[in-house]
Amino acid sequence: MDKKTTIAFIIIGAILVLWLYLNSPSQIEQTHQKTDTALVYKDTLNKNQKPVEGIKPSEKLKAASAQVLKESEQALYGKYFSPPSGEEQIITVDNDLVKLELSSQGGDIKKYFLKKYKNWYSADAKGNKNFYATHVQLVNYPKGGGPDLSFISSDGKAINTGKLDFTSNANKAYYKITGNDSLVITYTLSAGKNKYIQKQYTFYGHKYSMKCNLEFVGLGNVIGNNDVDFVWYKGMRFVEDNSVDEALYSNASAYYGGDNVIVQATKNGEKVQKDFKGRVDWIAARDKYFAAIMAPQNSSDVNGAFIEGIKQAYMNNGERAYYDIRLILPFNDTNFEQKNFTIYIGPVDYNLLKTYGHNFDQLVDFGSFLGLRFIIKPIAEYVLLPLFNFLHTFIPNYGLVIIVFSLILKLVLYPLTKSSFQSMKKMQLLQPKITELKEKYKDDPQKMNKETMKLYSTYGVNPAGGCLPLLLQMPVFVALWGVFKTAIELRQQPFVWWITDLSRPDVIATLPFKIPFFGIDQISGLALLMGITQFIQQKMTVKDPKQQSIVYIMPIFLTLLFMSFPAGLNLYYFLFNLFSIVQQYYINHKHDDMELQPVKTTGKPKKGFMSKLMEAAEQNAKVQQQRRKR
Repeated sequence: MDKKTTIAFIIIGAILVLWLYLNSPSQIEQTHQKTDTALVYKDTLNKNQKPVEGIKPSEKLKAASAQVLKESEQALYGKYFSPPSGEEQIITVDNDLVKLELSSQGGDIKKYFLKKYKNWYSADAKGNKNFYATHVQLVNYPKGGGPDLSFISSDGKAINTGKLDFTSNANKAYYKITGNDSLVITYTLSAGKNKYIQKQYTFYGHKYSMKCNLEFVGLGNVIGNNDVDFVWYKGMRFVEDNSVDEALYSNASAYYGGDNVIVQATKNGEKVQKDFKGRVDWIAARDKYFAAIMAPQNSSDVNGAFIEGIKQAYMNNGERAYYDIRLILPFNDTNFEQKNFTIYIGPVDYNLLKTYGHNFDQLVDFGSFLGLRFIIKPIAEYVLLPLFNFLHTFIPNYGLVIIVFSLILKLVLYPLTKSSFQSMKKMQLLQPKITELKEKYKDDPQKMNKETMKLYSTYGVNPAGGCLPLLLQMPVFVALWGVFKTAIELRQQPFVWWITDLSRPDVIATLPFKIPFFGIDQISGLALLMGITQFIQQKMTVKDPKQQSIVYIMPIFLTLLFMSFPAGLNLYYFLFNLFSIVQQYYINHKHDDMELQPVKTTGKPKKGFMSKLMEAAEQNAKVQQQRRKR
């Protein structure tokens, strides 16, 4: 969970505790340097050599340079693989969901456009615009992408297939498939006579995923070590307007040991690495809304995995995060070996990922707080998200969905909040009597605590009754936080008026400076509304004149904190606060005539937790006092 989110929940938790207080007594990719051809020219040309007739010196220099460069590149790739020619043939595959480009360089996926998702700057574009300019493209070329193969050859060369020349079996440059259609395209990299690596892609008409089968033929004496890396470089291409927010949710992860293990660089300049030994079900790189996942068909096809990432500053105070993900494939030094994989490149949509199997849905991170992930995840996965999607089946506008969603949750949580408000009301009525006890036994704290507990018991008041119901709601709040902050369903979804995208802050003004500590210069309309309702709620709750400053400080702090949060999240909390105000007003006025009455008990009253705690403290004090006398 990010820093701002953690701070927000700490503050919310502090508010809950304050209510109680106020109402209680007291392996890495190798790179190669190109030869400096300017120095090579000096070494290879004879000073006394006369220019060859018919050839200008500059042309001879160029020819010598090209020859030296060719020999230098050949030295890099050894005796089995030819240096890249620099020429590229592109094959386009167009299905119902994506349009992708395959390149002969590396036999890789060069570009990958999603038809259902547009770039942030073209979300509201009207008319006929270039498909390639308006739709999200996820491969981070020319910096990375894949999938590539990396290994050490038997002649000691570090081979990466990303730029090497593959040949394909395709007989045309464009293929269109739809529905249940499928298409197989094979790329082959030669390593000599009857020696080659083959990548075979199988594409489907209505899927984001594809099959990728690798064949190693006759390479027993070509691959020198006992493993081959199957690599995706540089993670996902950044496609959102707010790169800082996108970098916040960018990470790499591996489904390892029955859990999604996340690896993430959290600050600029930080590098992270993690090794995974043994079975890995899949490995993924993602940004806020999209991901690339590589999953072996058989667990025996993988010996482990490796993740490496870095977070970097970007122009205009932005950020970028890049992750290399590798599956370590065992190579058994035989003449024929085959490895089969599923590759998914598409949206991080929980319901969609679940249909692909392989536990892909575990990539969705609903968040955690204070180690409560085992509670938060089921709430988000089986209650909140299904309810949210169900409402959208008959309410097309997601803003209206959030309104109905907020109202339903408020009704469901009504018994808890009602109990909390009633308990706080009783505590307020009991406060004068507690004050009398404080004054009467101010010189005997133990006696004062004992009499206070008797007072609680007499009137049936639980001092934790106002805070405990609110604390029980915290897992629901955290789960909602995770759902609304990363739900791709809200991406580029408008509501009304100035709220044009529920996945981004609803900016109504921009300041000429950044607010210290918070680092914000944009004002969110919904954050302001949320802050106002928070203030009203605090005003209705905090009655002690000595604590009135908290009525102003907390709403201001939370408002500034929520300025950079998505409009959908702020809309939910604004509505939740609004419904809470109405509920609190109703309960307060319904119980205006509430009077404290002693609780009738039969037999020996049962001691509550607080009574037992106070008795234990008293007993401990007596023991300490006796020890001092000795």
